[in-house]
Amino acid sequence: MPQDVFGALANPVRRQLLDALRDGPRAVNDLAGRFELSRPAISEHLQVLRQARLVREEPRGRQRFYHLEPMPLAEVGEWLHPFEHYWRARMRSLGDVLDEQRNEAHRNDHPTKDPQP
Repeated sequence: MPQDVFGALANPVRRQLLDALRDGPRAVNDLAGRFELSRPAISEHLQVLRQARLVREEPRGRQRFYHLEPMPLAEVGEWLHPFEHYWRARMRSLGDVLDEQRNEAHRNDHPTKDPQP
């Protein structure tokens, strides 16, 4: 039975595994070496990602390589879409604050000279 995509993404280790696979397939030992977890623990996380169809496994000789399968992430994007306007407004506000701080820092670095009488 496939695992729910949202449930699979709820764990930070699984999100980090997906992030590691963005640049291409990786062997399970390579993936396990990125974490302070045992290889069996990483294998359990990969199994959850496989059940959610977020990764696929490719046997190559004695090794297993994992590939990112991004299509199920579209479900997450579709669910998040109605909430984007909240982020955009906050990002605009953050941009305004950062612009204001940048301008203030620039004014402090280059004070205007008062004309001498």
